[in-house]
Amino acid sequence: MKSYNVCLKDTAKTFTKRLFYSLFDCEQEEAHGDYLEKTFLKIVSKLEIENGEEIWAKFKMELPEIRKKLDLDAIAFESNDPASHSLAEIYMAYPGFYAISIYRLSHALYKLGVYILPRMMSEYIHGITGVDIHPGATIGKSFYIDHGTGIVIGETSIIGEHVKIYQGVTLGGISVSKDLASTKRHPTIEDNVCIYANATILGGDIVIGANSIIGANVWITQSVPENSLVTYQTEIKIRPRKNGIQK
Repeated sequence: MKSYNVCLKDTAKTFTKRLFYSLFDCEQEEAHGDYLEKTFLKIVSKLEIENGEEIWAKFKMELPEIRKKLDLDAIAFESNDPASHSLAEIYMAYPGFYAISIYRLSHALYKLGVYILPRMMSEYIHGITGVDIHPGATIGKSFYIDHGTGIVIGETSIIGEHVKIYQGVTLGGISVSKDLASTKRHPTIEDNVCIYANATILGGDIVIGANSIIGANVWITQSVPENSLVTYQTEIKIRPRKNGIQK
């Protein structure tokens, strides 16, 4: 019976947390710099990934650019959420921002050919925030997700800039056949699109055109032109109760 290094889940959890802290806190960066490198090399060695030191060096070079993107994401949160009081609140208390941060870090590793560790990172943050973003997804600048719980963004999703997504949204595939692994299975969302709660958008050929609004609870399996408003309407009846008492 083959043995798997499942205990690495705990190692990856601590690595992910400290990597996040180090990205935004200079004291944490100084305190955990050696730990992060040694732990990364330990993990990739256990996963039988070669050239760990070279990969780590390339990854470290990308961290300043990742920080710049996340600062833009934080500004998008503050600009769009009337409940926010400061940027500090976004960085320290918003689960959606935490999820996006770990996505951007894991995505950088994914592009360097490291696959299992980014998935462990995304699963850790999924458990914490309820947001499931595959590290292979492509997400542009100034991304905003409100509340976040229940959001699913598949591996081949492409999301443009200044996109807003609310809780319960799924960007998924119509089919889960294994022979589709190398094809684009998830939608493309162009710039300045807003997708409201519990909308489901499925299919690799689907494009949601720029500046469109996708209403709550819609189910979309065909492309939407630019500047569209898509809504789902159902009849809600309100009538007086008999004698004011429900029986």
